[in-house]
Amino acid sequence: MTTKSVETGTVTGTPDKDYNLIWFTEACLDNALRLDTYIQDARRSKDSDLEDLFLRAQANSVQGAEEAKALLRSRLDGNV
Repeated sequence: MTTKSVETGTVTGTPDKDYNLIWFTEACLDNALRLDTYIQDARRSKDSDLEDLFLRAQANSVQGAEEAKALLRSRLDGNV
């Protein structure tokens, strides 16, 4: 039986909640970039349903990244 070790910042110096926020920001930005490729593919295929879906998903990813960046900025400035 394996047990999962929990990293709470003692090894990395970054508490889970801060790491999670940084990871989430990066994941949203990465997703927005990846979706750009999918949008272009849908456009080339003239598939407006897919294009619309991917555009909405990209907008959501960008919004998530912007919210996370604002929270991260606030925390780095020491406001939280």
